[in-house]
Amino acid sequence: MIKTVLFLLCFFSCVGVGKAQSSDTLSSGIIVFSDFRLGVIGQRESAINTSILKYKAQFVKGYRLMILNTQDRNYAFKVRTQLLQNFPEQKPYMWYVSPYIRLKFGNFQTKEEAEVYQKKISKMLDGANIYLLNETIEINPGADFDPESMREVTLQ
Repeated sequence: MIKTVLFLLCFFSCVGVGKAQSSDTLSSGIIVFSDFRLGVIGQRESAINTSILKYKAQFVKGYRLMILNTQDRNYAFKVRTQLLQNFPEQKPYMWYVSPYIRLKFGNFQTKEEAEVYQKKISKMLDGANIYLLNETIEINPGADFDPESMREVTLQ
């Protein structure tokens, strides 16, 4: 008897909660109760997923050029300055690994694009050997970025 009363009490309290939410009637006559917060949660989740995909889109497999590996600091800065002046659309990467200063250049998505710059820079540096490296490069996804284009890549 007590179990039945408790069951009925719980049942009627749940029905009262359901009435506080909005309702929609489907074509078959079924009433669906939904909470408005579900839409807000869905929008937030979508925004988070898009930002994650944009971050992943910034780093892809590509190519960079190894321009210089030297101990001469002044020469390294001179070459870096020349690269910045002659090719402002690309980015030089310079760092110190004792005792050498290394200089890499560019964010190239295709090997052909990198080879064009390789020839130009080699000519600029009087026939210096410029090496092509496979690396993870930075790209800017831009304003027209479509996160749906990344879904196939992330699901594999």
